[in-house]
Amino acid sequence: MNNVLKRTDVLQAADDLRRHTLPSIALPLDLLIYLASTRDYNTGFYYHDGLASRFAQEVVCEALADCHREAFQELVGASLENLVAQMEAYIASTQTSPHDFVVAWKKLEPYRVAVPVDSDTLTSDFLFSNFRIALAILQARLNTPRTAAPASSPHRLLAQ
Repeated sequence: MNNVLKRTDVLQAADDLRRHTLPSIALPLDLLIYLASTRDYNTGFYYHDGLASRFAQEVVCEALADCHREAFQELVGASLENLVAQMEAYIASTQTSPHDFVVAWKKLEPYRVAVPVDSDTLTSDFLFSNFRIALAILQARLNTPRTAAPASSPHRLLAQ
């Protein structure tokens, strides 16, 4: 396949994916995990039924890989505060207890298989470090009892 035509097809397939499948997935963490799930862990090739009906498999694979790299880069650029918020939202969507989720993610580190195959080691390690920190923050929040805020704040006396 001509490289220019193939790249045009990849761009069309990626655009189709962004317009039809990905809009329902709002957060980069969710996108990263979803797109990683379209990759066969034995071969590294991506697959998507809807795109496969309209594009060659090689084009589908490259379009999914492009979108996966974009989600990865967006997540790498996220602040720790934002990453923690994304993880909280992801936990809520899994209907898993937050405690069980944190324990499993700390032990199994499933985020390691969610990065694109061609990611450079330094960038991947940076994201893995941020995941570990975010998990520690989430665990600390789970272990810290929440206290109710006072009903009203104390007023200062005018004489003071």
